[in-house]
Amino acid sequence: MNNLPPLEDLRLLCAVVRNKSFIATASELGASPAFVSKRIVKLEDVLHVRLLHRTTRRVSMTEDGETVYRWAQQIIEDVEQMTESVTTSKTTPRGLLRISASAGFGRKRIAPALSELAVRYPLLRIQLELLARPVDLVGEGFDLDIRIGGASEPNLMVKRIATNARILCAAPTYLERRGMPANVFDLEQHDCIVIRERDQSFGIWRLQGPHGIETVRVSGPLSCNNGEVVHKWAVDGHGIVLRSTWDVDSDLREGLLVRVLPDYLQEADICAVYPLRLTESAKIRVCVEFLQERLRGKSRSKKAGI
Repeated sequence: MNNLPPLEDLRLLCAVVRNKSFIATASELGASPAFVSKRIVKLEDVLHVRLLHRTTRRVSMTEDGETVYRWAQQIIEDVEQMTESVTTSKTTPRGLLRISASAGFGRKRIAPALSELAVRYPLLRIQLELLARPVDLVGEGFDLDIRIGGASEPNLMVKRIATNARILCAAPTYLERRGMPANVFDLEQHDCIVIRERDQSFGIWRLQGPHGIETVRVSGPLSCNNGEVVHKWAVDGHGIVLRSTWDVDSDLREGLLVRVLPDYLQEADICAVYPLRLTESAKIRVCVEFLQERLRGKSRSKKAGI
């Protein structure tokens, strides 16, 4: 395995992508543009792919470059976390930790976990903001965003902290009145209670089923931008809803809701998203690890029927 890409060349690639320029990257590193270009070419030779489109003014990633960039970010973070865990294990997390999350999930799952985290690390000052809109993590000064789903921003790191999926369900009273859909496209003829989620288009449900991803446009007399309101309307019998398993598990067990089209779901893992430059921060690391422990623990308990 002598043709593995050097770690420093992967770091260099990340810097070029961030700066969108060989010249700016060279200036940042105190090197020459020729040196930066030579190392990127060497990395391309090792991987046998073209990583960057080059123009006189800027560079951009190829499709293979995007794949290598995502892996490079994860590799670099893992190495840095390994080093940090060995060399700074006694560092006490402290200072302000700004966290954002969606309203319902933040209130029900994140806030109780952060209450425990504050007891464990009394020098942390935790500020949680519950928002129903996408967050500009860097621009708004957040250290961490807990999302249902990943990140599309190439300059952010993503770590899955718990598995999750959205499923279709409705109250027994609604299904008695309107019947059970026979297939995914029957949803177009049903009353569906639509919510504008942070990570999906309004009124468009993309569902993973036996035939792969299928897309259906849904509508109904009720819609809202708050998940807890939509959930309550579903329990009241107003229509079919697409909600996360963490939100509806108890109602399914108690019979207040019934799963509809059980072969279909929408993957929606719970992820921690944070800027790459903050990966060495002890306060972010302990928070992500703590949430991972707590949320995965809840998922295991539910699967075990606890």
